[in-house]
Amino acid sequence: MSARRIALVDVNNFYASCECVFDPRLRSRPLVVLSNNDGCVVARSAEAKALGIRMGEPWFQLEARLPHVQALSSNYTLYGDMSRRVMRVLGEMSPAVEVYSIDEAFLDLTGVSNLHGHAHAIRTRIRQWLGLPVCVGIGSTKTRAKLANFIAKRRAEHGGVFDLEALSGTALDTLMAGIPVNEVWGIGGRLAQRLAPLEIRTVRDLRDADPATLRARFGVVVERTQRELRGTPCLSMEDVQPKRHQIMCSRSFGQEVDTFDELREAVLSHALRAADKLRAEDGQAHALGVFIQTNPFKPERPQYSRGVTVPLPHACDDRLELARAAVAGLQALYRPGFSYKKAGVMLMEIAAGATRQASLLEDPEACARRERLNVAIDRIGSRFGRGALTLAGAGLRGHDARWTMRRQRLTPAYTTCWTDLPVVM
Repeated sequence: MSARRIALVDVNNFYASCECVFDPRLRSRPLVVLSNNDGCVVARSAEAKALGIRMGEPWFQLEARLPHVQALSSNYTLYGDMSRRVMRVLGEMSPAVEVYSIDEAFLDLTGVSNLHGHAHAIRTRIRQWLGLPVCVGIGSTKTRAKLANFIAKRRAEHGGVFDLEALSGTALDTLMAGIPVNEVWGIGGRLAQRLAPLEIRTVRDLRDADPATLRARFGVVVERTQRELRGTPCLSMEDVQPKRHQIMCSRSFGQEVDTFDELREAVLSHALRAADKLRAEDGQAHALGVFIQTNPFKPERPQYSRGVTVPLPHACDDRLELARAAVAGLQALYRPGFSYKKAGVMLMEIAAGATRQASLLEDPEACARRERLNVAIDRIGSRFGRGALTLAGAGLRGHDARWTMRRQRLTPAYTTCWTDLPVVM
């Protein structure tokens, strides 16, 4: 039987790399991608990292300090589509793929005869087909694959591929002794500080520590991490992502709003987005939560922050019913005299669609009509893009509404909108 081999494939500087695919002028330039409302840095190119730019650094401070740095608004539509394309390619090159995040996936490469060559083939195909650079780390467990990917990224001499299991015992000891323990998947800075008094400062220290002490002091999670570092698999491959029990949609507003009508537009927009996600996962929600809040960063202004949970009469994925519940929650929360900065909707107690139990008080014909309407919206959204057909109450002003995100540096949706397709001149 072949030894277990897991690969972690990770797109380098994903957001920034996506932007560079469609605008080659950005390559080799310090580039940052900003958070909602163009607030803080959430992604950096390699050149930006070399300048010492930190994650979470406010843009207004960075712009004043390094005016030559290029900044772009987060283009979630582009990044999501590019991610789907990456995962589709990976699915063609591995019998089992676990999507870990928007830019990372675990691959089961057990039984592949030429691991190193196959890993380079993965890098080459994604680079040729999508224009994105990736690194591949290979290990006998997920934690070791993560560690191998870290090495592949940090040490250019490996050409973007590193197989931890190809090392001799002595070489592996030397390597682990030179890597800080906070680089281990799941450890992080705070836990590393708690490990330091036990003289656990490197990856090798953690691997060789006493398991009973780790379990007693830090619980089963750290002990499981250590076992994975030692080569004992504790985390299995998940071919299907587990269903969510909650779905949250919220955004800070581009400008503060103070009228009920504007808040209703924002809340309805979030409710419909959450309903889209719910239906895509074939789920049914038993309750809906709504919250609104003022700007906590302006303490000199009157402050107000409240939330409410609206129980639904039955498990539901109907956009109209969820929208009505969201508005009812907002009506219970809204107070005049405040300037609101954020609102959100959460769908809760989500169960599989097949478990929905009909109510004796429902009109079967009306339910059937609403479901046909929802299916029609699903199909139109799939063909023309999310939001192509929506409720009038969610607003008809589009990006002109004050509550929409401020994204003054947004690039086109190159891969999902006909009018934004790149044109070769």
